Amino acid sequence: MTPGSLGLRDATVRVIPYDPGWVAAFECAREELVSALGARALAIHHVGSTSVPGLAAKPVLDLLVGVADLEEAVELVKPLEDLGYRFHSNEPSPDRHYFRRWALEGMRTHHLSLAEGTSAHYLETLAFRDALRRDPTLAAAYGDLKAELARKHPLGRKAYLAGKAGFITRVLAEQG
Repeated sequence: MTPGSLGLRDATVRVIPYDPGWVAAFECAREELVSALGARALAIHHVGSTSVPGLAAKPVLDLLVGVADLEEAVELVKPLEDLGYRFHSNEPSPDRHYFRRWALEGMRTHHLSLAEGTSAHYLETLAFRDALRRDPTLAAAYGDLKAELARKHPLGRKAYLAGKAGFITRVLAEQG
């Protein structure tokens, strides 16, 4: 199940109002992952802006899957590919394996990271999500920043990501 609002053409940036259907889309994705990965998935989290109620977001579902050992998690590439996720081995992050999933229309609908539960990527991703969920004022400020960056850089994903980096770094520093 993918709500009609999910989907973003590659290399584009678009931020849309929160869609409550994203919760159901996560539950569907989680069930698929549990079935395909079993106990090798220690935890499956809905992360990113679509996981924060009321927050405007790029219409792409972000998933974080906790694994015991990142090197051994390479065994999960095939089951994930069978679900339609494409492994991006050139991803420059040393503490995660990154995947994308597309709908038939050529729209990117899911981003998935495999990471060890003690890794910086895993802990920081959850800390940032939780900070936004706890503080509606912080979430609104982040939403405003993302909307402004999307207007300025509709075809500039790198510029969009760079524009958010300072905000994210500041929030994580405040979380301790």
